[in-house]
Amino acid sequence: MTTTLAIDCGGGGIKASVLDEAGTMRAHPVRVPTPYPLPPALFVQTLKDLGGKLPAADRATVGMPGMIRHGVVVATPHYVTRNGPRTKVDPDLVVQWEGFDARTALAEAFGVPTLVLNDAEVHGAGVVAGTGLELVLTLGTGLGCALFDGGVLAPHLELSQAPVRWGLSYDTYIGEHERRRLGDAFWSRRIRTIVEGLRPVFLWDRLYIGGGNSRRIRPEQLERMGDDVVIVPNTAGIIGGVRAWSLARP
Repeated sequence: MTTTLAIDCGGGGIKASVLDEAGTMRAHPVRVPTPYPLPPALFVQTLKDLGGKLPAADRATVGMPGMIRHGVVVATPHYVTRNGPRTKVDPDLVVQWEGFDARTALAEAFGVPTLVLNDAEVHGAGVVAGTGLELVLTLGTGLGCALFDGGVLAPHLELSQAPVRWGLSYDTYIGEHERRRLGDAFWSRRIRTIVEGLRPVFLWDRLYIGGGNSRRIRPEQLERMGDDVVIVPNTAGIIGGVRAWSLARP
């Protein structure tokens, strides 16, 4: 039986568990706050220490925010800040993270084969049906995005950094900071507006909305989004760690 160490890295916290081949957790999840400032070396050590609190696994899957291509970090907007999301960017951290081969570094740290993807992509791997065009949006510190076509993961789009209104990016327009400022009712209306704005762009067969804040969408707004929009549990961010190995591009 192949076991997988699955780690879900967010802007505010990092959580992990060990899963069996069926995606069942074989250990109680563990969580630590995301430390800041967070250079790559501290990131690797934090994940190694977190994995050390769990049973040994045969492989590892890590989902992290930002643009990740073939396990290499192109950009990670949260982790280049001095004190976490929405704080000042540290130019030195930008340099350290750009081009960082996270897959190789973490494979060496864990001592097992390791897959590193955007966190929304791992989340999506835990929920997609594998038929048609399926879009996954995760709502948390910011906005995560993953696209699957016939169950195959498409190249990542860092939708979170695209401008949406008033010069704001999706991250700032519907992220946790705005949810707290607006309250769930008004924020839920924004989510519905975003969904309707993206519908003609993707023309999905199904849209899955996950992440820690998905449960805060008001039922009346969800109902107006249509039957092709589904709320999925946040645990998919860890459970997807198993299935990601079969859905991800080489």
